[in-house]
This record gives sequence, C-alpha cells and structure tokens, in this order.
Amino acid sequence: MTSSDDYAPPAAEKDAPPVLLVLADSLSYFGPKGGLPVDDPRIWPNLVAAELGWRVELVARIGWTSRDVWWALTQDPRVWAAIPKAGAVVFGVGGMDSLPSPLPTALREQIRYVRPPALRRVVRAGYQWVQPRFAHLRWPVALPPKLSVDYLEQARAALAYVRPELPVIGTLPSVHRSDAYGKVHAGRPAAERALRTWSESTGVPLVDLAEAVRENIYSDNANPDGIHWGWDAHVAVAEAMLVELRKTQATAP
Repeated sequence: MTSSDDYAPPAAEKDAPPVLLVLADSLSYFGPKGGLPVDDPRIWPNLVAAELGWRVELVARIGWTSRDVWWALTQDPRVWAAIPKAGAVVFGVGGMDSLPSPLPTALREQIRYVRPPALRRVVRAGYQWVQPRFAHLRWPVALPPKLSVDYLEQARAALAYVRPELPVIGTLPSVHRSDAYGKVHAGRPAAERALRTWSESTGVPLVDLAEAVRENIYSDNANPDGIHWGWDAHVAVAEAMLVELRKTQATAP
C-alpha cells in the first residue's frame, strides 16, 4: 500500500459520506435463512452505516479468519480503494479462528479443487463426517490465538501507516451451537484473552459479539445451522458497534 498522501480522490468524492470498511466472515452477511447480498439493509454493517449516514464496503467470505483480513488488506484492490475514504475499519473476524479444526484448514479449502466432481463429493462428505466427531478433541483450533493477534496487529499497523487517524475496531468471537463443530467452542476463552491483551496494548476497542448475539443464537430465531444469526442479533451487534464508533468520533481530534 502507498501512503494516503499520494492519493487524490476525484472531486465528486470529496464531499461523499465516509465509508465503513468491514473486513469480516460470513456472520456479517448471513441471516436466519442464509447468505444475503451486501446491500441488504438488515445486516449489521448496513444498519450501522444507515444510522451514521455513511456508506459500506463489506469485504467478507465464509470461513474467513484474521489471516484472511491481512490477505484482503494487502491483496484486494477494493480494500485499497476504500481505505482513503474510510471513516472507520472493523475487523469482524475471530469466530472461525477459535473453532475446532482437527483436520487442517488447508485441507478444507482445497476440497473445491478435487476432480472429478464425483470424487470431490466423496471427499467433502468424508470431511463433513469427520469434522464434528473429531471436534470433541477440542484441539487444534483453526488459527491459534497468537497467530490471530499477529495477523490483526499487522493489519492494524499497516492501516496506521497510511491513515494514522483512522479508527479501527475489533471483535471478540461469537458463540455457536453448531452440530458441524460438535457444539464445541473450547478455543474461545483463549482467543478472548489474547484479543483483550492486544486491545489493551494498542487501544483498539473490541465489540463482544458473544454478548450481543448469545440470546438469539440459543433461540429459535437464529439460523438453523447454529452459527449464523437471526435479525435480533444483527440489530444487537449494530447497536454495540455504534457505541464504539461514537466513542471514536467523540475523541477524534
């Protein structure tokens, strides 16, 4: 990335509202019945932006971890374009990092490349059979807490280099009751401790997703997959995010 001093926005954009840049996993755009377009007004990034009068640039995918945030920041030109216009950046990941991953994450990611299709279906079915059963081993997690924090800190430092005044907000992992992971989330406490330590050392505020969505996840209003949220959770996350964003606005020079 180059310094924002080298970027001159088009005249038409100088008076445009700020961008809320959200780098996240699928919790940011899934509702109670599945994935949604990024412009769906019910998902929490759009709820936040509507309240602030901002625009949204949501860059997210299923299964993204803190490592993917770093890759998006360094490799995705959509992100590069959004940074000079951003009013704040949200790292909306961490839940996947802390989920049990007894089989290597790389294995899961490579299944899509298996050929022929019939073999790919067999491999995927095998993975889906093994994953919830081996999840009860409770280890390893998809991304160890130390690595999660390392990637987030690299991302934060890179943003601070080009936009030192740009607020960054992190998140604590959500909770789940998913059969696909054996309803196991033993990695969450260690992830939360690491993230809180990082927050204290950097000043990055954290939104506790678990606190915001727990009631919804354990209700009948959440997605039946046991991971993704219902609409009440999106509203609760938006409200918690707005609290932190308004704090950064109040303390801005």
